[in-house]
Amino acid sequence: MDLYGALDLTPAATPADIERAYLRLARRYHPGINPSDRLGAERFRQVQEAYEVLGDPARRQQYDEGQHRYHGVVETTIAFDGFDFTAAAQGAEAATFSELFADVFQDAARRAMAHDQGGSLELTMQLSFEEAMRGGAVPVSVVRRERCPACGGAGVVALESEACSACHGQGAIRWARGHMVFTKACEPCGGSGRMTRAGCRMCAATGLQTRSEVVTVHVPAGIESQARLVVPGRGHAGERGGPAGDLYVTIEVAPHPMFHRDGLDLHVKVPVAIHEAALGARIDVPTLAGPVKARVPPGTAAGTRLRLRGHGVPSQLGPDAAGDLIVELQIVLPPVQDERSKALLREFARLNPVDVRAHLFDV
Repeated sequence: MDLYGALDLTPAATPADIERAYLRLARRYHPGINPSDRLGAERFRQVQEAYEVLGDPARRQQYDEGQHRYHGVVETTIAFDGFDFTAAAQGAEAATFSELFADVFQDAARRAMAHDQGGSLELTMQLSFEEAMRGGAVPVSVVRRERCPACGGAGVVALESEACSACHGQGAIRWARGHMVFTKACEPCGGSGRMTRAGCRMCAATGLQTRSEVVTVHVPAGIESQARLVVPGRGHAGERGGPAGDLYVTIEVAPHPMFHRDGLDLHVKVPVAIHEAALGARIDVPTLAGPVKARVPPGTAAGTRLRLRGHGVPSQLGPDAAGDLIVELQIVLPPVQDERSKALLREFARLNPVDVRAHLFDV
């Protein structure tokens, strides 16, 4: 690899030129700025390798004189996310370097401190037809992750203050690569140099515990099957004190043996005797609230429908907006077994000579 070419320089470049070129190209191709650019990451590696050699006067001289065959730097790292360059350059270049990479490390810090929202929960609630029509508060059991009571969701508990063994009380860890000095805050102590917290044993330092809990779901009257209700904040608790997710409840309503729903209307089939249909009658009709009286007009034919206003599905807009109950009348013939009943039917036919199929042959 042409090391000067990797920095867009010629062999006549001064040390200051090399320093400036490295800062410019490292800023352009840094993976923390363009994490999805794989070619950029490779270009950054080349820039880093070139600077490892050309930024060191002795190694540059060997490279220029051809006395050292360059095969690349063995251990090059580009994993700088979260580091703070406190001595990355010397003189006037130091401030420039800090400014170039400031936004990269600020973004990393913001990501580390972010309070993630908890995940949502999904469950299906089975309701009887009557429960769905009536509505109300329904308790359900859910298994959710919630904040650990021992640490309050922080994942750590307080300790008596003692010097951090990782940084020896300095609060930072430093190391050098070439003539660049790198510094990053000590992670175990958070940069304070003192250990005042330890991972919570109750939640394995996650800040969350899985528990079973009873949640009350408020079901509106007249809810339909496959409706989806949301209970805010009753999903999983968020990490690092983040807000909890939501609980989503899908409703499944069991069918009713008698009523059939059509929007806000209910349909029911009610049998009537032949004399009730012929002479008229007042009959009991089942509704959601119990039986009510309905009038069957004289001469009612099979399949006639009666509409009972307001006896259908409850509406969220109030009682006046409730649906209707559609009653389909079905004429039921009684069993004719005795001779007296048969004689009466023959007499009835003689007195009412009607051909009920005549219209079939008029076409």
